[in-house]
Amino acid sequence: MMRSFRFNGRRIVKTGIAIFLTAIICEWFGWPPVFAVITAIVTIEPTVSDSIKKGLVRFPASAIGSAFAVFFITLFGNSPITYTLAAVATILVCYRLNLHAGLLVATLTAVAMVEVIHDHFLIAFFIRLGTTSIGLLVSTAVNMLVFPPDYRKDILKSIQNISERAGSMLEHTFRTILFDGDANLQEDRETVKRLTAEIRKTEKLIYFQRDESSLYPWVRDKEAELQMAERQLQFLHNLEFHLDALLRVPLHDIEWTTAERDLIMHAVTALANDLQNSTSYDHEKHQHQLKRITDLFWENSKRVPASDPLHPTLFPPEFTILYELITIYDLVDKFFDPDSVKAARGTRN
Repeated sequence: MMRSFRFNGRRIVKTGIAIFLTAIICEWFGWPPVFAVITAIVTIEPTVSDSIKKGLVRFPASAIGSAFAVFFITLFGNSPITYTLAAVATILVCYRLNLHAGLLVATLTAVAMVEVIHDHFLIAFFIRLGTTSIGLLVSTAVNMLVFPPDYRKDILKSIQNISERAGSMLEHTFRTILFDGDANLQEDRETVKRLTAEIRKTEKLIYFQRDESSLYPWVRDKEAELQMAERQLQFLHNLEFHLDALLRVPLHDIEWTTAERDLIMHAVTALANDLQNSTSYDHEKHQHQLKRITDLFWENSKRVPASDPLHPTLFPPEFTILYELITIYDLVDKFFDPDSVKAARGTRN
């Protein structure tokens, strides 16, 4: 909640500064600031690059809206049909020209101009272009200079949170599978959905950060760190997929002994602890646990007859569960890949 407030709070502050500066400049020129302020509000984007790209779309879109407003005022004056035609024509033309990012501000400009233009239509048109330009330039400059977008801390924090929640869910899921097979796993399924949503949000933050590389040299210098974060996020996404697969395994007729269940649970607890506390990861210990699980997997596979009346078309649940666990072990091992960590640390120094 606090991270979301900080993320949105910076954008609110930048929007307020952009509005204030835009209004001052317009007042200095003696131009009505309302259209420039509207443009400044919608031009503050999560990244400076997006502000520039969408600004290049919003300027011609606003010009189209202004032109239609002037045209229909000339024909019909200030009347209901003028509002309607100016708005509809602006939407149609912007849509046809693929100026989707500027459609809203263009339509607002067209409708608002009908109310304020009474004479000197051509001069009013060029003033609107001027105010739109001021709004675009000021908001882009503010976005670039005030709290420059930097999502690295949010990305790393989000990956850590996803890892911790995945570890907690992994332990809870296996405890249910091994010792409480009749339990309702609906809560775990909801957790998987939340993990997926968090992963999607983090992917967007990485996109935002990389999008700034053309404008900020320090972003280009941190590319190795971004690549590591992207790689870890991909492993977490695959881990989430295998956790979801575990929740779909039928839990009846599991024939593990108590010793086998304890062995599996011990390995899962160690694995979950690695995900929840990255400093506890020990590669040699990890490989030792993986070997024990792999040995159990092959022992279980030998017990499966060629024709199993209980599972004539499916793998036995023990086989599937151990396969998923071995796959998760491999993903966690790659998640803590020392080479990736060293590469990222090298860019910080």
